[in-house]
Amino acid sequence: MDDGAVTTTATTAASAAGITRVGVVGCGTMGAGIAELCAKAGLDVRVAVSSAGSADTGRRRIARSLDQAVTRGKLTAEAAERALAAISFTDALPDLADRQLVIESVPEDEKLKRDVFTALDAVVADPGAVLASNTSSLRIATLAECAGRPERVVGMHFFNPAQVLPLVEVVPASHTAESVVAAAETFAADVLGKQVIRSADRCGFVVNALLVPFLLAAVRMAEAGHATPADIDRGMRLGCSHPLGPLELADLIGLDTIASVAEAMHAEFADPLYAPPALLVELVTAGRLGRKTGSGFFDYPG
Repeated sequence: MDDGAVTTTATTAASAAGITRVGVVGCGTMGAGIAELCAKAGLDVRVAVSSAGSADTGRRRIARSLDQAVTRGKLTAEAAERALAAISFTDALPDLADRQLVIESVPEDEKLKRDVFTALDAVVADPGAVLASNTSSLRIATLAECAGRPERVVGMHFFNPAQVLPLVEVVPASHTAESVVAAAETFAADVLGKQVIRSADRCGFVVNALLVPFLLAAVRMAEAGHATPADIDRGMRLGCSHPLGPLELADLIGLDTIASVAEAMHAEFADPLYAPPALLVELVTAGRLGRKTGSGFFDYPG
């Protein structure tokens, strides 16, 4: 199937799901990936960022990812141009007023996310519009309570890189309408081509509740000098057939994200195994956040 047919099929599916206009709040690693994913599906995408400078950075980030897809033969140059042209940027949240689905993807900070949902609930005019959060750890109910219409708030947790990894966790809060959950699942599966699992509204959902304690255990092993980071990762790749070692994976996800999820899980469950290890905190404080900054547990030249 050629790129034109793929776009036509995706657009038809989007129409069937009732969603053709998507907003994304934030254009960091995850926000940019989600925006790219939606644009490649033939949707009208508007990205809200904090400043004109953030818009320039976000556009370059998306353009670079699309160029890489072309270089790898995953996308034609024409399809990449169409996708980039489908994305507009704004530094004013009210410009998302006509969106049928808005996906929040700002940093994992509870106050910041709550402020975003308070503002979105006020400006997104259609009462049937879906407000979704890409949070990786916070309870959706905590964000939904900021909205005057909490029934339209749902979790849609993508994985990094969002334009590549096939999973989306859909997380309803106690007040989320079943029609909203169904719309989120249909959109993720039929429009974006993702595999969907549904999780209860608990800190960490399904994947991070299992993954993060494993990653923290690897950090503690390195911190204690039990083995080098390289040997820890080599052991898990060769001994357990993991495609990435745990510390490589932490670098890919972002050490700041891992620390934020760990803090949220520790606050909720009071289990010391969830507390961020000192080594992780030191790396985050030093700005060594993993691949996105060029260094974390390992260095990434270029």
